[in-house]
Amino acid sequence: MSGPSSDLPGDAVADATTELDFHVFDTTLRDGAQREGVSWSVADKLAVARLLDEIGVGFIEGGWPGALPKDTEFFARARTELQLRHAQLVAFGATRKAGVRVEDDPQVRALLDAETPVVCLVAKSDVRHVREALRTTLEENLAMVADTVAFLVAHGRRVFVDCEHFFDGYAADPQYGVQVLETAFAAGAEVGVLCDTNGGMLPMGVGRVVADVRARTSGRLGIHCQDDTGCAVANTLAAVEAGVTHVQGTANGYGERAGNADTFALVGNLVTKMGLPVVPAGCLPELKRVSHAIAELANIAPDDHQPFVGASAFAHKAGLHASAIKVSPELYNHLAPEVVGNDMRILVTEMAGRASIELKGRELGVDLAGQADAIGRVVDQVKVLEADGWSFEAADASFELLLRAQLPGAPEPLFELESYRSSVEHWGNGVVVSEATVKVHLRNDDGTTERVISTGEGNGPVNALDNALRQALVGRYPQLAGVSLADYKVRILGWTGGTSATTRVLVDSTDGAGEWTTVGVHDNIVEASWHALVDALTYAVRHRL
Repeated sequence: MSGPSSDLPGDAVADATTELDFHVFDTTLRDGAQREGVSWSVADKLAVARLLDEIGVGFIEGGWPGALPKDTEFFARARTELQLRHAQLVAFGATRKAGVRVEDDPQVRALLDAETPVVCLVAKSDVRHVREALRTTLEENLAMVADTVAFLVAHGRRVFVDCEHFFDGYAADPQYGVQVLETAFAAGAEVGVLCDTNGGMLPMGVGRVVADVRARTSGRLGIHCQDDTGCAVANTLAAVEAGVTHVQGTANGYGERAGNADTFALVGNLVTKMGLPVVPAGCLPELKRVSHAIAELANIAPDDHQPFVGASAFAHKAGLHASAIKVSPELYNHLAPEVVGNDMRILVTEMAGRASIELKGRELGVDLAGQADAIGRVVDQVKVLEADGWSFEAADASFELLLRAQLPGAPEPLFELESYRSSVEHWGNGVVVSEATVKVHLRNDDGTTERVISTGEGNGPVNALDNALRQALVGRYPQLAGVSLADYKVRILGWTGGTSATTRVLVDSTDGAGEWTTVGVHDNIVEASWHALVDALTYAVRHRL
C-alpha cells in the first residue's frame, strides 16, 4: 500500500532513483505571503523555513530583498540563524529596469547583498505585458533578462528565471516566451519556469504547451501554477509528465486569490503516485505535522479536508466503507496514512453500522470482540441521539464514554446530581459576575452517599459551572485539579427565529499532557454545556487514574 503507483511512462519511473535530479521549490514565504490574512513576521519566516526544510524541499524562496524591509531583515538574520539540512535559500527579484545598467540597478544589487546561493528572477514573457506593463520593446526585455542573469551568474549565483504570464503569452504569441527562455539559458540560467500567473489553465492545455516548449528548448524547465481553476496541483503534475523537472508550490496552497499549488499535495503525489523520490528518505512522514505547524504560524485553521495531510483525509463515515475497511484498510484508502504522517479515523454518525462502531472502538482502545448486543445498542443509541442534534464526529471522548457504558461491568457515574444553578449579575459600573452552585451526591466505598455543595465563580456561566463542579469532585478525584477548559464552541441547530433553538456545545479539555473533546446538546445552552462538562470530567477520571 505504501509503494508508488505510477502514472508516468515506464522509462521515466525506471530512471527515478534516490539521487533524482528534480527540484521541489517552495515559495510559501514569498508567494504564499500574498494570501489574504497572512502576514509573516521575520521570526515566523525563520520558523517556516526550518519546517519546510524538514520535509526535504530543495529550495526555499525567502522573499524579495531590497523591495520589502522585512524580507531584507529575514535574509540578514538567516545567514546566522538558519542551518538548513536539505534546502538552499533563494532570494527573489526582478530583472534590471529598462534603460538602466544592471550594475546600477539597486534591486539587482540587493539580490547580491542577500548572499543566498540561488536567485530567482521574474521576467516578462508575454508580449502584451512587455509593451503595456513594462512599456519597453521586446528586444530591450530580452536584453534585461540576459544582462541580469549573466551579472548574477558572474557573481557566483545559481539563477532561476520565472517567466511570468507564460501560458497567456504563449496563447498570444507562441514564439516570444521561448525566446525569453533561450535568452535566459544562454546567459547562464539554470531553470526556466513556465508560470500560469493568472491560474486559468487546465491540465490538458498545460501538458500540450509544455511538451511543445520542451521540444524547442534545451534547458531545465519548471512550472509554477496558481489555483484559480482548482487545477494547480493537476496542472503541475501534467507539466511533470510533459517534461518539467522543477516544480513550485506553497505550504497548504497559500497564495493570492485562490492560492497556489499545494507543496504537500505535490510531494505526496510525486512520490507515492508517480514514483519520483523528490524528497530525501524519511521526510515524507513529516508532511502532516509540518502542514499543521505552518498553519498555526499563519494563524489559519488547518484544512481538515486537505489531501494527504488533512485530519479527514483518511476518515471514513459510511457504514459500507467501514465494513470493507474492517476486512482490509486498503480497500478504501488510496494510501497507507502513515506514509505521509497521517492516520485513519472512523467517524461515528447516524450513518454508522456495526463495523463502524467496532472499528471506532478499536481506535479508542475498547475491545468489542464478542459484544454483538452491546454494539447493536450503541448503533441504535447513536442514531437516536444524532437525530436530536448530537454529533460524535469531533467528540471522541463522549463517544468512548457512551460505548463503555454499554459494556458489562460499566463503571458507576462519578456522582448523582441533585441540582445546579448558574447566574450572571451585571452591576451598574459595568462589572459582570458569574456564579454557579452545584449539589451532588458522591458514593462512598461502603455504599453510603455524601452530599456535597460547592460554589464557583468564573468569567461566564459555563466557566463558573465548570469551576463549581470540579471543586465539588476534586476531594474524591484529586486528578481533576489539573484539568481545565481549553476551548468552547457553540453551534445553533434548527433555528427558526427568535431565541429558541437546539444548541450543540463542544468542550475541549486539557490536563497539560493531552486534550479531549466532549459534546452536549439541549434547548438550553447551559444545560448543553453541563452535559459536555460532565463528560469531560468523567473522561479525565477514567483516563487519569
